[in-house]
Amino acid sequence: MRKLVLFTATAGGAGYFPVAPGTAGSLVGLGLWAVSVPLGSALSLAFLAGITALAVWIAGRAEQLLGREDDGRIVIDEVVGMLASLALLPARIDVAIVGFFLFRLFDIWKPPPARLAERLPGGLGVVMDDVVAGLYANLAGQLVWRVALPEGLW
Repeated sequence: MRKLVLFTATAGGAGYFPVAPGTAGSLVGLGLWAVSVPLGSALSLAFLAGITALAVWIAGRAEQLLGREDDGRIVIDEVVGMLASLALLPARIDVAIVGFFLFRLFDIWKPPPARLAERLPGGLGVVMDDVVAGLYANLAGQLVWRVALPEGLW
């Protein structure tokens, strides 16, 4: 069980990437998003909810196994945040690329209440700051793709 928890928490080993493991985890999230797009909006949202619940448990368990709070190798939270950043946006490569950079920006910046969410206990704190960053990125993406750009341009 230990190996499965750590494999999942590190997003298949992306958390062991020597430089910017959070970015590597976000790329795994981008890949999962690409796989979930054909499911349609309702199932993609259900997938997001399910993986978020799993991530909270996995992150909390991984913290215990690794002996550190929010260990940098735990990147399942970046996977979830990346999925949240693209939820209900047009399923296009240009949208995905912009969403990726928006998520990384908000994940690093952590505007309130993202930073406050880090203070939640256990896996909830590990995951929720990234969910909040993903929601900020999603809102920015919605503004860009649905408000700022006329429908005919995309």
